[in-house]
Amino acid sequence: MLKQPVDIELLAPARDADIAIAAIDHGADAVYMGASHHGARAEATNSLDDVRRACNHAHRYGAKIYATVNTLVYDNELAEVEHLIHDLYSIGVDALIVQDLGLLRLDLPPIVLHASTQCDLRTPEKARFLEALGFSQLVMARELTLEEIKDIRQATTVPLEAFVHGALCVSYSGRCAVSQVLKGRSANRGECAQLCRLPYDLVDGKGRILVEGKHLLSLRDLAQHDRLEQMMAAGVSSFKIEGRLKDIGYVKNVVAYYRRAIDKVIGRYPDRYRRASQGTVELTFQPAIERSFNRGFTHYFLDERRPADGTLMASIDTPKSQGEYLGKAVRCNGNTLKIDTHITLSNGDGLSFTDRDGQFSGARVNRVMGDGTLLLREPANITRGTRIYRTADKAFNDLLAKPSATRTIAVDAELRHTGGMLALTLNDERGNRVTHSIECDMQTAAKPQTDRQIAELGKLGGTIYRLRNAQVAGDTFIPASQLAQLRRDTIEMLDRAQAITQRVDSRRAEDKSVPYPTTTLVPADNVANHLSREVYLEHGVKEITPALETGMPANTSTPLMHTRYCIRRQLGACLKGKNGNALPRDLYLRTGNTLLRVNCDCNRCEMKITKP
Repeated sequence: MLKQPVDIELLAPARDADIAIAAIDHGADAVYMGASHHGARAEATNSLDDVRRACNHAHRYGAKIYATVNTLVYDNELAEVEHLIHDLYSIGVDALIVQDLGLLRLDLPPIVLHASTQCDLRTPEKARFLEALGFSQLVMARELTLEEIKDIRQATTVPLEAFVHGALCVSYSGRCAVSQVLKGRSANRGECAQLCRLPYDLVDGKGRILVEGKHLLSLRDLAQHDRLEQMMAAGVSSFKIEGRLKDIGYVKNVVAYYRRAIDKVIGRYPDRYRRASQGTVELTFQPAIERSFNRGFTHYFLDERRPADGTLMASIDTPKSQGEYLGKAVRCNGNTLKIDTHITLSNGDGLSFTDRDGQFSGARVNRVMGDGTLLLREPANITRGTRIYRTADKAFNDLLAKPSATRTIAVDAELRHTGGMLALTLNDERGNRVTHSIECDMQTAAKPQTDRQIAELGKLGGTIYRLRNAQVAGDTFIPASQLAQLRRDTIEMLDRAQAITQRVDSRRAEDKSVPYPTTTLVPADNVANHLSREVYLEHGVKEITPALETGMPANTSTPLMHTRYCIRRQLGACLKGKNGNALPRDLYLRTGNTLLRVNCDCNRCEMKITKP
């Protein structure tokens, strides 16, 4: 028996229904978006009507909508969340992305469940446990190497999802408590204060400044566009773009870029992989990820578990967008700047650079003079040779603000007549087949009718369809009005056939015999309600300390951040490298009146941030 190709899914973020629809139109196979509450992004909520609108649009292309219900849930909220999930199931949501295992003990409809990256999936043992709980798709930690992904693939059978592009949390997702402890705003409740993006002084045990005012915890953005083939080979089948707070232009551009990149890999291996949805996308622009918001790009840990000194994963000069590299400054005189660049700029573009004082700064282009010379709205303090970036691309953003993609379903038509009836059969690439017949005043044509009939059947503007092939009754004259009505009625039947045959998957059964990998849970394991506690106890856990969000106090041993990223390595002073003595062993981060201790676990090649 031949092995079926693996469905490869491009999963896009959406802040609202309009962005969800745009993501589908630009090539997404699935979209994840928040509902009215408990969606891990407090600023990206949507009404049921808006989620339904996104579902209806996605399902026309065989694409899916995943609702995020991926926060911790308190006991007094369980009934409210249960009601929400029933509502989401009733409007056609294809799956829920969840963090809190207590939801598994609610009275839920048979909706598919995906394990959120907040579940901290880093090991084959954890992956095997989550699959046993009944999760149908597992979102792996961003920090994994290709080898670690392969190990998880060998331990599981359900689809594996991995982040492929966008902002990186410095901490293991689900295990960052710094916002909760210092600001009373839980990242596990969608209220992260993003303290990792602040500037910090790096100081020693005596308070002496070693590095001043740098964004030492602010990571670059993930970009795995050139690692897609290796990730597929390792076992990834769902490629997730981060960005539920990003604007519509960002989503359009990044989704279109990855659609093309994924399709190239699928095209090379059609016997191994296939697209997870249908439809052909045509764009009005050339996608380019560097032209959208980015802090510079990194592969993070995909290629190696212990990167060498000097491997730049952070953007320590600024947490803001770096943008697209233009070239180096040739000269700067007040408001006049000349850049050695081949890239076309526009009036209104925004530039970024490091000024003479070593500060990350910016300027707006007032007028493009030609030959790389720009008149700026404000004077710039730049030395010759300074690298110049474009952070706001006026022409590109204006293009993305307009309708910029169409996605069509290919359809084949067969027109035939018999016994005074005219029948039209439509077959589409989704696998639907419908036939509709009408009485028709037909007569033998005086001249060939083939081209006219094909042209009439191809008038599919205002629909999602595109005529691919047509067999027509070219020797018969058919009034244009009757042929047009037949086409419209049959297209409506095709729409109904897709809606009726839309596949609805069900939640997998739970295997209660599979134990949790450990018997002890700490606050970072995020048990916040009695149902979550029950799940772990039923799977062999003996000792459970509740989540910090329940009121548990943090002490000096409580990790506020737990990460594979290491400040010492970023600064070229890894204790296992030749320059380990470039920094003292005792290190602290200071911002305002807040002091945090840096703890390097060199055996595991990890870093923990705690109270001093």
